[in-house]
Amino acid sequence: MFEFVDKTLLEILEERTSGLPADLVKKYIYQLLKAIDYCHQMNVIHRDIKPENLLIDPSDNLKLCDFGFARNIPSSSKNPQMTDYVATRWYRSPELLLSDRYNREVDIWAIGCIMGELIDGEPLFPGESEVD
Repeated sequence: MFEFVDKTLLEILEERTSGLPADLVKKYIYQLLKAIDYCHQMNVIHRDIKPENLLIDPSDNLKLCDFGFARNIPSSSKNPQMTDYVATRWYRSPELLLSDRYNREVDIWAIGCIMGELIDGEPLFPGESEVD
């Protein structure tokens, strides 16, 4: 059984269009980094970190969800070949946009993009296409 969490970070961003207070940004990013650190220690890349996949409970606890694009990285491979169609465009790292080999760092890039969005309420790299 799963805990019910009725809000996503996207909904919070839509409510606060000029960004969140610094203490809340720090709290959310810290929790997200801890969650991704755990995944990476288990050799799992999430590959689709975005506000819609971050649940926020009434106590401002963040929960990472939607592991549909997640992949296990064999511990013997530092840079395995994986599909380049992952992650929502606004949170994709340059490696993904250039169809290059990638690793755990794609998750860290997405977290940085989310942090920028939390600070001022606007996506850091919005675009209609990969070229944008």
